[in-house]
Amino acid sequence: MEKTTIREEKLKSSLITRLNRAEGQIRGIKGMVERDVYCNDVLNQIAAVQAALDSVSKLVLENHIRGCLVERIKAGDDEIVDELLVTIGKIL
Repeated sequence: MEKTTIREEKLKSSLITRLNRAEGQIRGIKGMVERDVYCNDVLNQIAAVQAALDSVSKLVLENHIRGCLVERIKAGDDEIVDELLVTIGKIL
């Protein structure tokens, strides 16, 4: 069975907006590469996309800790802590 998370509409909307923006930035970077734009300009745009995705990660992580993690620990499921530690290791 696939795990799911029910997110508040405000959070979901914010995440989708941020992801749409990052997706547009990535398409822009692809176009920059196709047009042979100066490397430093491409790198600055890549850094902007990475910062945007980092902000999405932080929001999802906060929601995960405040919601999923707390609920599962209260239910006696301590394995979620190990799962979270692995995920944080991937993020860092």
